[in-house]
Amino acid sequence: MIRPGFRSAVVFLMLSATLVGAAAQQASAPAGQTRPAQTNPPPQGPPPAPPQDGAAQPQQGQPPPQDPNAPPAQPTFRTGINFVRVDAIVSDNKGRPVADLKPEDFEVMEDGKPQSIETFKLIRVDGNPPPGEAAPREINSIYAEESEARRDDVRLFVIFFDDYHVRLGASLAVKDPLVKFIETQVGPLDMIAMMYPLDPLRAVSFTRNKKAVIQQILSWQGRKYQYIPPRNVFEEQYANYPVEVVEKIRNQVSLSALRGLMTRLGGMREGRKTVIVVAEGYTDYVPPQMRGTNAQSGIKGVGTSAMTADASVDPVGAMAEDRTRFFGDMDIRMLMRDVTTDANRNNVSLYMLDPRGLAGFEFDINEGVGLTADSSSLRTTQDSLRVMADETDGRAIVNRNDLGGGLAQMMRDASAYYLIGYSSAAAPTDGRFHQIRVRVKRPGIEVRARRGYWALRPDEAAAVTAGPKVGPPPDVNVALSEIAKIARAKTVRTWVGYAPDASGKTRVMFSWEPVTGGPGEAPSVGEPVSQVTVMAVNESEGPVYRGKVPAAAASATPSPGGGQTSFLIAPGAAQVKVSAEATGGGVLQSDLIDLAVPDFAKDAQVVGTPALFRARTARDLQALATAANAQPTAARQFSRTEKLLLRVHITGGEPAIRLMSQTGDGMSPLVVRAAPPGSPFTHEVEIPLASLPAGDFLIEVKVGSAPDAPRRLTGVKVTG
Repeated sequence: MIRPGFRSAVVFLMLSATLVGAAAQQASAPAGQTRPAQTNPPPQGPPPAPPQDGAAQPQQGQPPPQDPNAPPAQPTFRTGINFVRVDAIVSDNKGRPVADLKPEDFEVMEDGKPQSIETFKLIRVDGNPPPGEAAPREINSIYAEESEARRDDVRLFVIFFDDYHVRLGASLAVKDPLVKFIETQVGPLDMIAMMYPLDPLRAVSFTRNKKAVIQQILSWQGRKYQYIPPRNVFEEQYANYPVEVVEKIRNQVSLSALRGLMTRLGGMREGRKTVIVVAEGYTDYVPPQMRGTNAQSGIKGVGTSAMTADASVDPVGAMAEDRTRFFGDMDIRMLMRDVTTDANRNNVSLYMLDPRGLAGFEFDINEGVGLTADSSSLRTTQDSLRVMADETDGRAIVNRNDLGGGLAQMMRDASAYYLIGYSSAAAPTDGRFHQIRVRVKRPGIEVRARRGYWALRPDEAAAVTAGPKVGPPPDVNVALSEIAKIARAKTVRTWVGYAPDASGKTRVMFSWEPVTGGPGEAPSVGEPVSQVTVMAVNESEGPVYRGKVPAAAASATPSPGGGQTSFLIAPGAAQVKVSAEATGGGVLQSDLIDLAVPDFAKDAQVVGTPALFRARTARDLQALATAANAQPTAARQFSRTEKLLLRVHITGGEPAIRLMSQTGDGMSPLVVRAAPPGSPFTHEVEIPLASLPAGDFLIEVKVGSAPDAPRRLTGVKVTG
């Protein structure tokens, strides 16, 4: 949501709302709960020591002694609107972590009142795999990213390079310390991602490839106060607006992108996450010397009377500038508060890195800003970095030339900290900020923890306690999530379907296509895929298939590229490993696909996996309609100008196929016809893409019309 400033122009509000709305669409749905559920709190204090030889054994009813070599129990946290979690970083006077504290060593105060600690856990990680463990897993798929991020011994870092708020010279100077940080501080298990303000969240992917991260850092270019040329369609929309309006829009874009990133990280895991924000600070105030009626023209200082904002020269103009600065500060603080609130809710710490190092001035000498105004602006931008860091349990790496030292301290913070949880005694639902103070009773210890939290308002608390609203069935959400999951594929997309076989087993149909194989997609910039290796195993038979699926030769029948194969397997749970290989034999992508193979011979009614076939022209569609063994596409995004055909294998009745909205509401039935002879499918329908507006839709395939009849949903995205 865009919060209007007190003096923001109407045209600015309209444009910035469009931009921030577009950025918000990239984020996943906001988290309705801020903490996961807990069944039982972990035990307080250290585990009992094991008995020595000859010592008395535990009496009946007492818990058995714990193995000191066993891995520590993982922390769990209760849910509830009044449960508060605090990450406390404890260090000595030399910045080294203190790791031998117990719950009784801590004192937690909320609004000056003591709180009872209910959950307590020390988290220690160093980024290295445990002894004897294999090399860290390569992050080459969405599945690998999600599963590795959930590990407690993996640290997550995101470098947010705010090129809108970094000058070109500062962006060049910060590269060396960041490269050294990646090379020397980031461990083999650590996962790191990069993001720009205008990057969609689906493009933010984690990696363990240090070289790839360093290459991105070396390509950085700051653009603070630079507006020529516009780099995308969003910037072109406001390129001719006044400088003040453009700077407000840039603030909105950057901070809304950070909010989306907080939500994205919060959905990956409950543990601590770290975001390094490379920026020179945030302010809504632009001095008169920097203003211009057209940002793209490069002409500044036009139409201003108080060129110095000096009260001794122009008292009236100086007062006007003070008011402008005051209201601008209020606007930016509201936006910053939204970012820090989301960061605290999702357990994300912000480390605000000022790339200028020890900064003496905010503006360059040729920009003509007076010393008084320059000093005030510098103080404002640096304070904005400190506020965002302090309120999220991070650090502000500001006013220091030793940026590497600040980054090293950040790594120490992420490597050892205490997770403390308590239920607020006051149970506030007033929508106000409540201060938290964490103190350690041992002398000579420094404690850093979140400063507080914003309580829910009464209406928000009522909505949470009322329980979740009745939403669409789970299979609706699964089908829609597949659209985004398939769109994030980096090298190949795959499709798996089923058909009966005379042997009593089930025939598994497998198809792969290169990501750039669909119409309208950009040409490939990486090494092309020459073949895919498929290996299938199931619970009853073990390995049942291993083969290579090369890219098929061009044919008259429309094809997404890639290739297809099929094999027999017994019904039940199975798993398929897919490895995409380059011409030289190197593996470009590897995925594991879990299968629930249906039993067509035993089950009375079965709906196989629907297959989609895309065509660009009516002639292509006719060719597909007669091709019994055409290759299906794994894509789920289609243009309204394309033709789309769906085929499916149905047993036990006649199919009922219809279009549905993304909420699961029925729209219109589709005309079903028999699939061509020799096809592994029994029925097919044509999807009328041209008549649909842009958006997400579902295709429902059922056996008959009974409410409890088996069905399968396929999600598709239609573009203009």
